[in-house]
Amino acid sequence: MTPVTPAPVTAPATPAELAATHGLTLSGARPTLPRYLAQLWGRRHFVAAYATARMHATYSNARLGQVWHLVTPLLNAAVYYFIFGIVMHASHGVPDYLPFLITGVFVWDFIGSSVSAGTRAVHSNLGLVRALHFPRASLPIAGVVQLFQQLLVTMAALVVLLLAFGQTPAPSWFLTVPTLFLMAVFCAGCAMVMARIGSKSPDVSQLMPFVLRTWMYSSGVMWSIDQMLRTDHLPHWVSLLLKTNPAAVYIDLMRFALIDSFTAGSLPRHVWPLAIGWALLAGVGGFIYFWKAEEEYGRG
Repeated sequence: MTPVTPAPVTAPATPAELAATHGLTLSGARPTLPRYLAQLWGRRHFVAAYATARMHATYSNARLGQVWHLVTPLLNAAVYYFIFGIVMHASHGVPDYLPFLITGVFVWDFIGSSVSAGTRAVHSNLGLVRALHFPRASLPIAGVVQLFQQLLVTMAALVVLLLAFGQTPAPSWFLTVPTLFLMAVFCAGCAMVMARIGSKSPDVSQLMPFVLRTWMYSSGVMWSIDQMLRTDHLPHWVSLLLKTNPAAVYIDLMRFALIDSFTAGSLPRHVWPLAIGWALLAGVGGFIYFWKAEEEYGRG
């Protein structure tokens, strides 16, 4: 009787092998950077619609509605004028202090709000992130787009206020266009960085008001950095940090564009390379930093 040779025992295929055999891919896998950019561009209409819807919903329960987009920075400017301009005499030596202050408040409101909104962009939309497949960068970018739409409304009001305070239209006013663009790119990059951090550590949003308040005070929103550096003898590295602070750079550029008495001598050296450099560093660096964690959002 011929002995029967048992058939070789083959190990069952692993899930990875089965997926490769049938052409399946990981649903949450991070796409390549060019493909991710293409996906994000394909969602541009969603980003615009989502941002517009959020802007209209922000003050939907208030009687004044969208008017609060303008009233809020004006009230902030009034408070800062009383405290810093009158009580603390920050207006001394600063020509056209009211236009100086209002311009700074309006610009800072966009920068600070963009960073703060980015912190909550992913964590506050976990339901959407887990239910639908789309490039997650759409969320922090949509937040910045929403705030940029509000900024354009307030900029129109700012022009009216500046005219009322005696400022005259000049060719330098056209510099607001590249300044706004560079500032928006910078804020989008910062929002994406904070969105990734906030998605893993939601408690960061509780610390942001203190961080942003410190950043605001060091950005010359209510006082003139140039005037202070002329009267106070600060260490060179402190002066350098104050003058190259990205928020101060964009605020100063906007003041230079719109305020007659804010001359080129009040700007930091190489101001345009600084503005472009900060925009590229934050925009490109922030986008890549956010993209590297694309497959992690909504998990855990």
